[in-house]
Amino acid sequence: MASLRTLKFLRQFHQKIMQNQKLPCVLINSFEEPYCVNEDHVADLKKRLNFVTMQEFLENKTHFGPKIQAIYIWGGKPVIDKELLQSLPTLKIIVNSGAGLDHLDLNLIASFGVKLANTPHAVTNSTADMGMALLLASARRILEGNEVATSPDTKSFSINWMGQEVTGSTLGIIGMGKIGYKIAQRAKAFEMKILYHNRNRRKVEEEQAVGAYYCAKLDELLQQSDFVLLITPLTPQTYKMIGKRELGLMKPTATLINIGRGQLVDQDALVEALQTGIIKAAGLDVTYPEPLPRSHPLLKLRNVTLTPHMGCGTRQCLLLMKETMVESLLAALSGLPIPNEVHLK
Repeated sequence: MASLRTLKFLRQFHQKIMQNQKLPCVLINSFEEPYCVNEDHVADLKKRLNFVTMQEFLENKTHFGPKIQAIYIWGGKPVIDKELLQSLPTLKIIVNSGAGLDHLDLNLIASFGVKLANTPHAVTNSTADMGMALLLASARRILEGNEVATSPDTKSFSINWMGQEVTGSTLGIIGMGKIGYKIAQRAKAFEMKILYHNRNRRKVEEEQAVGAYYCAKLDELLQQSDFVLLITPLTPQTYKMIGKRELGLMKPTATLINIGRGQLVDQDALVEALQTGIIKAAGLDVTYPEPLPRSHPLLKLRNVTLTPHMGCGTRQCLLLMKETMVESLLAALSGLPIPNEVHLK
């Protein structure tokens, strides 16, 4: 996070450009759905930045190209490719909402000498909350219960309705970064036994604080967990890390929760596992593609809880993302250290 001295400088820098009425020229995707800047942020952003939409830019590249100093990516848009970067000779920084960077070609961006910043701290709590919400909804069959409670055909409630007890069960977390650790803190309050698999083991005192046990081998975690939760970045190494073999190692009573990226899981293998009882259920905030084709079998399975990639979808989180992005953007344009800079190779 930025120091108080840095924040003071940024405020002074912003006041100066406001006085001169020369706001930084920033490229965004659109002000219209579905891939637009959040409408609650627009008024404030326009006071601080001079936005150019992709449509405006494409209609007049010669005019806008030399003026644009930053790109503001919201919801993965605009797409950054070689042609775009070549047309922006004064581009200094790309600021990206969220923590995931799998939609960006980091080597390409680095080759143009452009800085990159994201917002990993902003999304931590909201995404951890979402992970626990999907876990609880899947375990207690909340969607099915809502259907029964609201159906016009319902005349009585079964006294033998059963879900799965969360308290005291075993949670396996794959990816114990910032969000994974926040999930472990929440799971501790449910008296869950916590296992985790990570590229690097956490400090012993961090493990002890949440009662987590490190599994050096993923197979060990899969075999023991009642709930397996994925929250790891999508990389060539993690692509389809949960496939037919891994699903087969899980308990038939286990639930898979994915709040990372859809391509962490072999989706065809997951459908088969859910249809044949290899695992009991799944809670998915991410799929591939997004949204799924309306005929996709995952949409028809009653043991699947699906949400539309809304892990960071809270007012507080989106506001913090916006502020973090503007802070990084102004720091880059003023030659200051960039908060949350992604150090490109």
